[in-house]
Amino acid sequence: MDTRFPFVDWFRNASPYINAHRGRTFVILIEGEAMASGRGEQLIQDLALLHTLGVRLVVVFGIRPQVHESLTAAGVEPTRVDGRWVADRTVMAHVEQVAAHQRLWLEARLSLGLPSTPLHGVELSVISGNLVTAKPLGVREGIDFDHSGEVRRVRANAIEGLLDKGSLVLLPPLGFSSTGEVFDLDASEVAQHAAVALKADKLILLGESEGLEDEQGALLRQLSPAEAEPRLHSALPGSELARHLNAACAAAREGVARTHLLSWRNHDALLGELFTRDGVGTMITQHRYEQLRPATLNDVAGLLELLEPLERRGMLVARSRERLEHEIDDYMVIERDGMVIGCAALHVFPETTVGEMACVAVHDNYRGGERGERLVEALERRARQRGLSEMFVLTTHTAHWFVERGFRTASLDDLPPLKREAYNHARKSKVLVKHLA
Repeated sequence: MDTRFPFVDWFRNASPYINAHRGRTFVILIEGEAMASGRGEQLIQDLALLHTLGVRLVVVFGIRPQVHESLTAAGVEPTRVDGRWVADRTVMAHVEQVAAHQRLWLEARLSLGLPSTPLHGVELSVISGNLVTAKPLGVREGIDFDHSGEVRRVRANAIEGLLDKGSLVLLPPLGFSSTGEVFDLDASEVAQHAAVALKADKLILLGESEGLEDEQGALLRQLSPAEAEPRLHSALPGSELARHLNAACAAAREGVARTHLLSWRNHDALLGELFTRDGVGTMITQHRYEQLRPATLNDVAGLLELLEPLERRGMLVARSRERLEHEIDDYMVIERDGMVIGCAALHVFPETTVGEMACVAVHDNYRGGERGERLVEALERRARQRGLSEMFVLTTHTAHWFVERGFRTASLDDLPPLKREAYNHARKSKVLVKHLA
């Protein structure tokens, strides 16, 4: 009988992320639709868990559907331009009332500590205030936006001081001016400016969509701002997609290490994105989350872990730590968020123009994404740069894969003398050769 608890393996795998996130600053936007749909309770529990794990949290909340409901009930139809309403005195009264009510509700739920609740034993100090200064949008294309505004400055030093004391900082979509006025702001803009001003490690935007998709409807896991921004042209002005995408790209360009587009409809989205290697949404970052690069001595442990299952199955010849360390300059690796998930080596034979492509391996969980092809292409480029005219590979399991990539079947006589003498006849590896143009 299997007596294991499934969550224990997940917990063990999450430990590197628990350590990595401790002491980091995350700015998290929760759109008003999440609260209106009843998802607020679980999100609050997740926020409390992150706080307990040592994450410094700034939470921005939206109120658009709640304000819309309040205006509809009062029979008020605001003027809208590109998704923003003109916040005249009547509209602004509803905005202020809803924002105050939503803030109080969040503070109350984050204070919940009864023994029967998930927040039992968690003491959270939740602080809000005049932490965002704003300026009016003014008159645009002949329309006076009145008290609709945009962010002028986020009081980063004040927020940092609150975070240093262990508080969770709550930011409503409101800003205050030096003249004592209150302005209605876009919540995603508040989140973007807060993340940039605080030099946050992450900006997380929780909206309707799970992230960005390709033409076939498959979720895109990672994009650079340059890759994501063209999608703004097809997004409806003022739509959630446009607002979130603009905020994510702008924050990434201005130094926020990673921005994430997630769906609040997915109950596991927040924790799944933060504590698993592949995440569940779309990440926009200037820095590559997955990169192909030359190996270093720091990669030896990761290489051993990657290669051991393949060696055990007889697909690769066993390589010792000492051998890997000695040959490390021959290797290229694919690193994904600190984990070596692929590798290949190019061994050059002295006084020849022939190289051996060896140890081509991709982790079982990451096959099917053309990573093997990327490794082969990288080694071919390296071989050409070194003036090689030919590469060969010895394989017992993947001959067809190499043939499909331009290699042809050859014989032992085609190998350099040193390799021919060291050939292991017991393995009966097939010899394949590729001429480099």
